[in-house]
Amino acid sequence: MNALAYFSPDYATARQRFLQAATQLGGQLAAHPVAGTGPTGEPLTIDICQLPGENTERLLLISSGLHGVEGFVGSAVQLALLERWASERRPLPVCCVLLHGLNPFGFAWRRRFDGENIDPNRNFMLPTEPFAGSPEKYPQLDGWLNPQRPPARWESFTLQALTAIARYGKPALRQAVAAGQYDFPKGLFFGGQAPCQSNRFLAEQTERLLGDCREVVHLDFHTGLGAWGACQLLLDYVPTDDQRLRLTKWFGSGSFQAGDAHDAAYRARGSLGRWCVARHAARDYLYVCVEFGTYGPIRVLGGLRAENQVHHWCQPSDAACAFWKARLTELFCPRSPAWRQRVIQHSLDLVDRALRGLCGG
Repeated sequence: MNALAYFSPDYATARQRFLQAATQLGGQLAAHPVAGTGPTGEPLTIDICQLPGENTERLLLISSGLHGVEGFVGSAVQLALLERWASERRPLPVCCVLLHGLNPFGFAWRRRFDGENIDPNRNFMLPTEPFAGSPEKYPQLDGWLNPQRPPARWESFTLQALTAIARYGKPALRQAVAAGQYDFPKGLFFGGQAPCQSNRFLAEQTERLLGDCREVVHLDFHTGLGAWGACQLLLDYVPTDDQRLRLTKWFGSGSFQAGDAHDAAYRARGSLGRWCVARHAARDYLYVCVEFGTYGPIRVLGGLRAENQVHHWCQPSDAACAFWKARLTELFCPRSPAWRQRVIQHSLDLVDRALRGLCGG
């Protein structure tokens, strides 16, 4: 199948195609319902596909859609994998688990956030960390980031953003805006005040899904950060020396950015990878955020801001809702055939490299 055909038009279609492909491959399926429904009343579920492998002590975990609308890309990658594995007609070398739509509300409603306006990737706090506080400058920026009104179709957001950059500096502004805040429930990058549904699901299910596997590689697919079509492998924790060697051997020198890197775009609180590694400390757990770049950061932030405005200050039937949610979808899943083709090809190659690495190659 042409790589472009793996992209689905909506959450319900993506879920149906994922389940069908997983069934054809003989995967063990389970659906975990979450609160709420989709735009047409469809149920919302986090779907699990477990696939046996020849080596039962090693496991590849592939997750998608933690940031809702980014699920259009992650789901396409998972569908491409399932169909290719089915066509190869041979056992997988290691156990594989696919988690589809970790934030189904955001996926269905074309939001980055969930039904409680929580950014799930700011919600995975460690036991000693409170769900409280905000970056120093976020309260000063709240009125600009989260205006309590519908968005204007034509607004000088780029000029406003450039003015803010000139005032605060790009690194400080990025850290203040995107690191995660816990004091403005209707604001951007709200981390919540308790574990969200995605958090509770992973806390309840992952030990069972990992079984007796001692070595786990977790590829978590995201979009929206970085240069157009470029792939970054991001670790929000400090890997061991052995993990660094493996990442370099598998994916190439300079292919990843770890949590101790000085040139990180920003340092987020409550991110998934750090939580996974800490929670499964008895295992060799290697988490990698696979991030594909789309549009520039000012344009992406402007889209997030406008979609957040229509979510809180418009009715779902308003034309502005459809306009800004379509815009947000484009920002995180560009319609460009070249971009989509590149993402699928690169993703399949990454998974191949991870599988070979897990097999000792």
